[in-house]
Amino acid sequence: MKGRPPGKSDAPRGRKPAAPGKAAAGKAAPGKAFGKPAAGKLAPGKPSGAPGRARGGAKAATARKGEGGKPAFKPPFKSGPKKPAAKLAVAKAAPVVQAAAPKPSAAKGVSLDVRQYRVQPDDDGIRLDRWFQRHLPDVGFNIVSRWSRTGQLRIDGARAAPGDRIAEGQMIRVPPAEAKAAPSERPAKRAMVIDLTPDEIAYVQEMVIHRDAQAIVINKPPGLATQGGTKTDEHVDKLLDGLIFNAESRPKLVHRLDKDTSGALLLARSSRAAAHFAKAFSSRTARKVYWALVIGVPAIADGMIELPLAKQPGTGGEKMHVDEAEGLPARTRYRVIERAGNRAAWVELQPYTGRTHQLRVHLAAIGHPIVGDGKYGGKDSFLTGTISRKMHLHARRIRVDHPDGGRVDVMADLPAHFASSLADLGFDLSLGDMPLDDEIDRSPTREDEKKFARQHAKQVRKDRKGERRSRGGGE
Repeated sequence: MKGRPPGKSDAPRGRKPAAPGKAAAGKAAPGKAFGKPAAGKLAPGKPSGAPGRARGGAKAATARKGEGGKPAFKPPFKSGPKKPAAKLAVAKAAPVVQAAAPKPSAAKGVSLDVRQYRVQPDDDGIRLDRWFQRHLPDVGFNIVSRWSRTGQLRIDGARAAPGDRIAEGQMIRVPPAEAKAAPSERPAKRAMVIDLTPDEIAYVQEMVIHRDAQAIVINKPPGLATQGGTKTDEHVDKLLDGLIFNAESRPKLVHRLDKDTSGALLLARSSRAAAHFAKAFSSRTARKVYWALVIGVPAIADGMIELPLAKQPGTGGEKMHVDEAEGLPARTRYRVIERAGNRAAWVELQPYTGRTHQLRVHLAAIGHPIVGDGKYGGKDSFLTGTISRKMHLHARRIRVDHPDGGRVDVMADLPAHFASSLADLGFDLSLGDMPLDDEIDRSPTREDEKKFARQHAKQVRKDRKGERRSRGGGE
């Protein structure tokens, strides 16, 4: 017929004719299809027109049945060219394996959950940031500070700061560990290496005068510094590796002695013992007794020196002086043990405070500098003759409560130069160890009781005499 374009289908206007062999998407009525479906082919997930016309359906079902009888996955219907049913069935039969989302794995020793830690006795009294250094060294100070600012770090439920002191039994809440960008294999913990020669180990072990599970006391020789510093390479702190013995770590310094001072020096063998001893020194329950040889003889045989001390300007903090205006309180008890005429005296000293160079400054301030202490006594601090020019100050005794009960009470022998000087001056060493005030037996003796009875009887007679006089005056 003229006027009709060739190849046009009889599809309604406004509707795009279906491609040959394909049904119109989603609009096919039962028993009808727009266009002619291709023989033996089935649109995926879409039934063909009338029942019995889908010849490819039987083949697809047979393929599915032969592969376990599981129903094939039906994807959402999409318009487009249809695929052959046989090929589709084979493709669908292969199981679809989906890669599981990678689960974050924690490094060894690191938890991805909120952690709770109970403060142990060894950590009692230390700062919170020091606790992290001991038990979670991978958590840096910046991370701890950030956790504190954001309120994630807590002690017993309350917000905590890095500088807070912790106590035994408290619960520390630690946030989950932060993932690292490139976790690498961490090297194994290095074995403890003692960088001391056999002679140095023998040298420091010969100083030991007391050792138990929690404490070591050494008799420090004069001339050996307690800690290192400028131009100081040999010191006790360097030699502590030689005092490990059967412990897990090196002992810790609890207090210090001046380089030229000899005598008892206490060391703690555990963190718990170090905290206990430090508390004893700060609370003044630990007692230290020093012996000194001084120039001249103090006028008062048993006295107390109370002079505030401060760093002397212009000395770089290396020297102290008495400063009544801005100095810190300092108290020293002294007792004269024996005297060598008016030339020198052997005295016992008990510091009640722990200021730098306290004993040396106090004795120089009252006009009796320690023999050999040129720093504070000048040229007047030396004796002529056979008396050594070394400083004569010795930590004779230390007494402190033990962490496990009881007391550590140790005496250190005098160095050779000090003992020789006392002998040259004719002093009797047996007179040196006087009891402390709390060791003096103050219970009344038989003579004290008799004296008290006489005083009481005298007072009774006096009272009765007064009563008779008052009655006579009333008559």
